[in-house]
Amino acid sequence: MPPDADAEFVWRIEDVIQTYQLPYDPRFPVVCFDEACQQLFGEVRPRHRAGPGRPTRVDSEYERQGVCHQLLFCEPLRGWRHVRVSERRTRKDYAAAVKDLLEVYYPKATKVRLVQDNLNTHDGASLYEAFAPEVARRLLDRIESHYTPKHGSWVNMAETEINIMKKQCLDRRLESQTRMAAEVAAWEKRRNAQKACIHWTFTLAAARQKLRKCYPSNED
Repeated sequence: MPPDADAEFVWRIEDVIQTYQLPYDPRFPVVCFDEACQQLFGEVRPRHRAGPGRPTRVDSEYERQGVCHQLLFCEPLRGWRHVRVSERRTRKDYAAAVKDLLEVYYPKATKVRLVQDNLNTHDGASLYEAFAPEVARRLLDRIESHYTPKHGSWVNMAETEINIMKKQCLDRRLESQTRMAAEVAAWEKRRNAQKACIHWTFTLAAARQKLRKCYPSNED
């Protein structure tokens, strides 16, 4: 990367990490957001259910049923997450998810500190496309955005949460968006009841050591 790209990379990495280190404040919660896509597969032949001494048998043949998307929010310090299952992930899908986040899940928060990647739909223009200007402005006034750098989405804890969801919930064939939404809702309910948290250990000191080659040289 050129020097200016290096500088932006480490600036954004440090901005996100410093945001994670803020003390818990329900008025200014730190919430992470990310999206994922899942292929839908239908069974060609019915499964043979398990019986005494006989495991469930699944035919290896399947048929593709398209894809659907998961838009996931999580608040690491509270051990909370919510997943919105959508047919697509357009600007309007993103805007609808953000509106729900602010008005349904955080109606009393003064401002949500939102960590997300810099996908072109993850900006204020999406809200202006979806809602009247006064609604879009009202929502945006309650968001403080913190963007991960290009090639640095791994610093977003929502990406970690998505990987956990895929292993615990989406590691099998699901044939429809309705079925996926039901499975994801059940997973979300269990994990929220457990208040499952991500143990984050990547501090500013660790970043400066591990990513030291990315830091621009200040020597003349």
